[in-house]
Amino acid sequence: MFKVENIRKDFPILSRQVNGKPLVYFDNAATSQTPQQVIDVIVDYYSNYNANIHRGVHALSQEATDLYEQARYKIQAHFNAKHAHEIIYTSGTTHGINLVANGFSTILKKGDEIIVSALEHHSNIVPWQMLCERTGASLKVIPMNQNGELEIKAFETLINQNTKLVFVNHISNALGTINPIEHIIKKAHEVGAAVLVDGAQSSPHIKPDVQALDVDFYVVSAHKMCGPTGVGVLYGKEDWLNKLPPYQGGGEMIAEVTFEKTTYAALPHKFEAGTPNICGGIAFGAAIDYMNAVGFDAIAAYEHELLKYATNKLLEIEGLKIYGTSKHKTSVISFNLEGIHPYDVGTILDKLGVAVRTGHHCAQPIMDYFKIPGTVRASFAFYNTKSEIDILVEGVKKAKMMLS
Repeated sequence: MFKVENIRKDFPILSRQVNGKPLVYFDNAATSQTPQQVIDVIVDYYSNYNANIHRGVHALSQEATDLYEQARYKIQAHFNAKHAHEIIYTSGTTHGINLVANGFSTILKKGDEIIVSALEHHSNIVPWQMLCERTGASLKVIPMNQNGELEIKAFETLINQNTKLVFVNHISNALGTINPIEHIIKKAHEVGAAVLVDGAQSSPHIKPDVQALDVDFYVVSAHKMCGPTGVGVLYGKEDWLNKLPPYQGGGEMIAEVTFEKTTYAALPHKFEAGTPNICGGIAFGAAIDYMNAVGFDAIAAYEHELLKYATNKLLEIEGLKIYGTSKHKTSVISFNLEGIHPYDVGTILDKLGVAVRTGHHCAQPIMDYFKIPGTVRASFAFYNTKSEIDILVEGVKKAKMMLS
């Protein structure tokens, strides 16, 4: 049975105070907190296994290599990739997106089209703009509506035989909207286009099956999933990864090097140049173990309960507007108080020990659409509670009283 009180005991940081108040951590969409079970794995690695991997014949190197590759198999199983070598370790979602964009610079040409959505994080906009500048391809945008949902009929008119790539997030980091990626993938494949899905915000809440989705690329970050910062993975279908050139040159990604010619290593090493974040990869595997032990069905159900509770409570405050009102959304609430800048609200909440995010959330086109400078974003995880939401609501009321 899901007992949040027991789960909270796994997270040491949740017992600390901020500005003399108990910490209420509602910035989970930026980074989740790390349970003791994952912290212990990090300490254990540096205490007992710290060595470079894949190259050494000595015991520490072999042990570290085994742990690192075991984590790759855990990640493969979690996302249901067909092969372990379709899992490429990266420094995070942004790295994975840039890796794919760099590869397609050798494939695209003038007249080709790329489609992104209006709900994207800057990391899923800027690399494609840069790609278009390099190749002469053009960028098209799936528009959004006032509920923070994509206009799917507009997407269906945008896509055509010139479309080579479609990029969309699974869940909006700014609004919490869950996008209909199954339909988008199907339509893209009908015209022969590849699809990359940004799973940074979905992976903490749901368990995507990349084979069932039939997605070509899927990118995630460990630090959104109770893991450490500085590590993530790119899933890519084997055929696509074989088509793309290496992103970086260096050690580990080579088969043979001479001054005349270099041949590249097989997958996944072709895309993993240099010494990786070994401890991070191992800890990511541990974080996935932890979240699966809690259970993603239980996580989704509980977080939906928190979302409903917080939405109802916040909407009782006169002058408060929520942005992102899709029927299909996850535990993110972006809101503003009428006539009050979101930064000022966030500053007062911080004084009360409540951590929220303010600003445009690296999704400035969304804010431009709503004609606002930004929002206050409260994002909930499975270790948060309704009593913490009550503290948030009282803090927002206090901010309104002080700033009106």
